[in-house]
Amino acid sequence: MAPSADRLGYWGQPTSTLDWCEDNYVVSFYIAEFWNTVSNLIMILPPIYGAIQTYKDGLEFRYVYSFLGLAAVGIGSWCFHMTLQYEMQLLDELPMIYSTCVFVYCLYECFKQENTLSLFPITLLLFFSVSVSVVYLQWKEPVFHQVMYGALVACLVMRSIFIVTWVYPWLKPMCYISLSVFLLGFLLWNIDNLACDSLRSTRQRLPPVVGAVTQFHAWWHILTGLGSYLHILFSLQIRSIYLKHRPKVKDNDPKHTCRLCKGYLTKKESD
Repeated sequence: MAPSADRLGYWGQPTSTLDWCEDNYVVSFYIAEFWNTVSNLIMILPPIYGAIQTYKDGLEFRYVYSFLGLAAVGIGSWCFHMTLQYEMQLLDELPMIYSTCVFVYCLYECFKQENTLSLFPITLLLFFSVSVSVVYLQWKEPVFHQVMYGALVACLVMRSIFIVTWVYPWLKPMCYISLSVFLLGFLLWNIDNLACDSLRSTRQRLPPVVGAVTQFHAWWHILTGLGSYLHILFSLQIRSIYLKHRPKVKDNDPKHTCRLCKGYLTKKESD
């Protein structure tokens, strides 16, 4: 990510340890990175909707927390990219660790009795979260955060592949779609970092709306937000099958049901 020799705006000089490839305060005087900011809506609105529906349908609170955790990441990321202030950067990065720990707990504890809590994984993940937070607050190195986040994602990937390979192979499409969407976002994130100078030069020759399509960090938000949302649904599907609930994703039309029309599961009576 190239350091930005951009204009100053409402929030003043950036204090964050990261400044992404989008030119600052170009679209709005009040938003440092406009496209990187508004792209977080996909990580805010759908997860809030998912949390509400999960609560209404009487599903376990761990999945309500999963959706709310993803929404918290989106809100933190919105604040970070809007201001480029260090405190807001922490509001983005630390919830990434915390929410992914919730994802890990849900996926690794999906074959347990309903509404039970396993203290050992909770303690382990809590210790991990606190340790990462303390180290990162003292050692302000973004690569450390990225490696720790990547380790959690790797745990999710390995567990997901194990489940669809050995337990519920018919869930492979759902698993691999969510994984592919997330990995595409990660690819664009890397391109945005490695080819920032070329991307900035290209944007200067394009109309603003067309140039917005080359904001690959914004695409990272969109794709990882979608991939994470699908992962929560995947985890919910596994849990519902194990508990012998009949998972059904609802459509607006009461006559229809579809697998991913609206993105939440309805708990039915156990078989």
